[in-house]
Amino acid sequence: MPLSEHEQKLLEQLEKQLHEDDPKFANSMGSDPGRSWSTRHVVIGVLCALAGVFLLLVGVTLQSIFVGVLGFVVMGGGVYFATLRSSQGKARSKASGGKPGKQRSSFMSSLEERWDERRRGEP
Repeated sequence: MPLSEHEQKLLEQLEKQLHEDDPKFANSMGSDPGRSWSTRHVVIGVLCALAGVFLLLVGVTLQSIFVGVLGFVVMGGGVYFATLRSSQGKARSKASGGKPGKQRSSFMSSLEERWDERRRGEP
């Protein structure tokens, strides 16, 4: 459901006020279109995490502290690797003809762009 003109103006005012009051928080809450989730990272990370759980269980079964700690470290590393975001999306968007002069760093600017495209009738 599209927003009315009044609602759009209210949202713009709220965003502007947030940027003025707390710019660090506003920037941290904005989305970064150049960074995206990598399926490869998620799959490898989950597999490492499962291997870590397996090592942890083997360490408990064998009553080996070293194997248990190693399993815990591998499990943590797998979760960390799975949650990494790759910056390949930025290179792809620039290579595919993205607007080089216009930086999109906030969530609201991407919504505004989508809204403008919808109003112009672009898919």
